[in-house]
Amino acid sequence: MPHPLSLINTRTTTQWGVAAMPLVFVLLWSTGFIGAKFGLPYAEPFTFLFIRFALTLSLLVPLALLLKAPWPRSPALWAHIGVSGCLVHGAYLGGVFYGIHLGMPSGLAALLVGLQPLLTALLAGPFLGERVTARQWLGLALGLAGILLVLGSKLDPGRLLFQGFGLGSLACVVAALLGISLGTLYQKRFCTRMALLSGTVIQYLAAGALLGGAALWLESRQVAWTPTFLLTLGWLVLVLSIAAILLLMALIKQGEASKVASLFYLVPPVTALQAWWLFDERLPLLGLVGMGVAIAGVMLVIRQTGAPAQSRSR
Repeated sequence: MPHPLSLINTRTTTQWGVAAMPLVFVLLWSTGFIGAKFGLPYAEPFTFLFIRFALTLSLLVPLALLLKAPWPRSPALWAHIGVSGCLVHGAYLGGVFYGIHLGMPSGLAALLVGLQPLLTALLAGPFLGERVTARQWLGLALGLAGILLVLGSKLDPGRLLFQGFGLGSLACVVAALLGISLGTLYQKRFCTRMALLSGTVIQYLAAGALLGGAALWLESRQVAWTPTFLLTLGWLVLVLSIAAILLLMALIKQGEASKVASLFYLVPPVTALQAWWLFDERLPLLGLVGMGVAIAGVMLVIRQTGAPAQSRSR
């Protein structure tokens, strides 16, 4: 019979592991914007992402077969998982990478996509039946205010809307915002029976087909296989496309969509610090204040109080 103390230690370790999942996800997810900045000088956005997805699938498919992961039995579930993949991976990553390719700083791209929690919370009620409390609405409002403060600090009254980029770049990142928001809700409602590993494989197959078609149609598909590009690609495949995405799928499965989405408010400040350190992307005092306000909003949204809201996800 196991010693009672060992059971307590095991339980405590498990609780700490579960509690650390959101923090680990934020740290990993924020590096995706930095990876885009490092890799895009050597490959066009859709070509870059197609190669990334192809390499990811070359690792995930054998792993799924080796572990005998269950696959969806109904064509409808295959289709739903494919749609969620096109939104969560295809539209989101395609929009972010193309926006950065057109000149948007990686830190600011992360800040714009950081509006996702507000959009997800607004849609979670009618789409999933989730109840957002008054405290959570306050947190979401603070998060939005923080993002707007940061954007205000980047306004350029000159020819361009913001410093260094124009409306085309902004439109791409807005498309990414819509993709990740709708994809999170769509997956929560229609893909709850999705097995984590096989479902991720299906999502990447769908997103890879989408972005591969875009690369064939819109790009030259030329790649400079430099050491920097290869190292960046390796990081994005192993850490982002496998570790972080599996963690995100697990968080979506176990938590309410609005609470999971609120974690994305924490990504911009982490990304901005990395971008400042690596690329000298700077934010004025107003932007730093906005980051603090956004973080306070996240704490209000994800803090557990009472019983969780009920959802009618299918």
